[in-house]
Amino acid sequence: MLDTLGRIWRLTRLAASGPRAWVGLAMAAIVLALIFVELYVDVQMIAWTKRFYDALEAMDAATALRELGVFGALTGASAGINLAQIYLRKLLRLRWRTRLTGAALDSWTKGQAYWHLRPGLSLHGIDNPDQRISQDCDRFVELLLLETLDLLGKIVGLVTYLGILWGLSNFVLQFSAFGLDIAIPRYMVWLAFLYVALASLVTHGLGRPLKSIYFRQERREADFRHALVQVRDNATEIAQSGGETAERRRLNHRFGAIQTNWHRLIGREFVLGLFTQPYWQTILRVPLFFALPAYFAGSVTFGGLMQLSGTFSRVTTSLSWFIFSYKDLAEFAAVAHRLDELFSITRDPAPMPAAPRAITRSHGGAALRVRDLRLATPQGRWLAPVPDREVRPGDRIWISGGSGAGKTTLLAALSGLWRYGSGRIDLPEGRMMVLPQRPHVFAEGLAAAACYPEDPRDIPESRLREVLTRLGLSHRMPDGPLTDRDPAALEGLSLGERQRLALARVLLHRPDWVVLDEATSALDPAAEAHVLALLRHDLPKAAILCVAHRDPVALHPTGRWTLGTDLTTERKSA
Repeated sequence: MLDTLGRIWRLTRLAASGPRAWVGLAMAAIVLALIFVELYVDVQMIAWTKRFYDALEAMDAATALRELGVFGALTGASAGINLAQIYLRKLLRLRWRTRLTGAALDSWTKGQAYWHLRPGLSLHGIDNPDQRISQDCDRFVELLLLETLDLLGKIVGLVTYLGILWGLSNFVLQFSAFGLDIAIPRYMVWLAFLYVALASLVTHGLGRPLKSIYFRQERREADFRHALVQVRDNATEIAQSGGETAERRRLNHRFGAIQTNWHRLIGREFVLGLFTQPYWQTILRVPLFFALPAYFAGSVTFGGLMQLSGTFSRVTTSLSWFIFSYKDLAEFAAVAHRLDELFSITRDPAPMPAAPRAITRSHGGAALRVRDLRLATPQGRWLAPVPDREVRPGDRIWISGGSGAGKTTLLAALSGLWRYGSGRIDLPEGRMMVLPQRPHVFAEGLAAAACYPEDPRDIPESRLREVLTRLGLSHRMPDGPLTDRDPAALEGLSLGERQRLALARVLLHRPDWVVLDEATSALDPAAEAHVLALLRHDLPKAAILCVAHRDPVALHPTGRWTLGTDLTTERKSA
């Protein structure tokens, strides 16, 4: 319980903080004030109940008609206050969701947590971060405003209604039981607490498993959505492979997990509903039955009976906040758990315990130097030693080696991502750009893909068109502005075209250090020679490190940096 409250408090501070935080806090204060005003109107409604029903009992038509006008005014005021509350709550929800989502995005992207927390790279991975950032941030703020503001309103209302109930129930309930004469003064007050306390215990006993079921359901739903996104992103490969049956089997498996957990959820909610539904339907009627002894004893008038019944009902409804909110509270706890876990894990991604982390790095030198470097997998398996090397500006280096020798892992270590291994890496001054074999493209259009990670609006369109034309992509350029969002321009891009787009980034941004991780593997030899010649011509002072299975002759003269290929011997010696 305390752990859950701690999570909620940490997330609430994040959502309510930041620039101009006072605006959100002021909006929350206004909403709370409106709740209190609505409470005042409800107290007037309690007083109206006695006057109206006493007028009916006395057959006083004039008073009854006048009270109907009062009823209309009170109802209109209550409706107006409620609408104002709803409007402000939605504005506040958007404001705090924006802040919390921004904090989550910062946590996920800063320090490259999104990379380090991939499966197999960290002790504590994060499942479905997209859902946590998108859906959980919104749901947390929604439930936060719903439960906290309502709880504060219920507390103030409870104090108010108890005061009224205490004054109205100034009579004694007398009866005999087991040969004893029993007298209970103000029995309606004590009965309200006893009635709700027993109901709360039953509710908690029946609904306790809901938190874990809600937690699993969110994960299952996110897994299914992720599988659907994978089908969309790999549509061409799936279609060409005739993989519809396999994909349907995979999707059926994910959806089957949803069904299984959903059955648990509806079963548990049904069990809880067996108690809460009758409780909800009777809580407005039972108070009248409880007050009948006082009416039959002549302690209250008919109007007093209705007033007493209504006040008791309001007290028990306020006390029953826990019962009526139980399902939302269970979901609130599950959402807070998932979201707080995202923040805590991304703050300091835990490394894999079996792998060494003894790579020493320095920055700011004139050259790239690698000394005594040996890389390891996150599971603690050593790769072959990396030969010592010094790379200076303007050098052309071909990084070769058999499959599994650790070429891509070496590039990750050079860029500062890979943490597992031992040895020393001295990183040079200047900007380094790494191009992977399968570059990322974006639905925003051709310009966004070519200019990544910069804003395409910062690059003259004439320059962008020139570079794309030199790389053989003129047929992909639209007639309109390149910066227009045009997902159709990227439809059907081959891997070779994707690689040309990535190479455009090098020509546009002119980095000091270019690292190509099989970045031309999908090009034919003539096309590869052409684009590599462009790099050599346009960036004569840049160092180029090229991972490739064949000699990149267009970069000549090159040095060769060969990683060990006899992995069996290396593993045994390790």
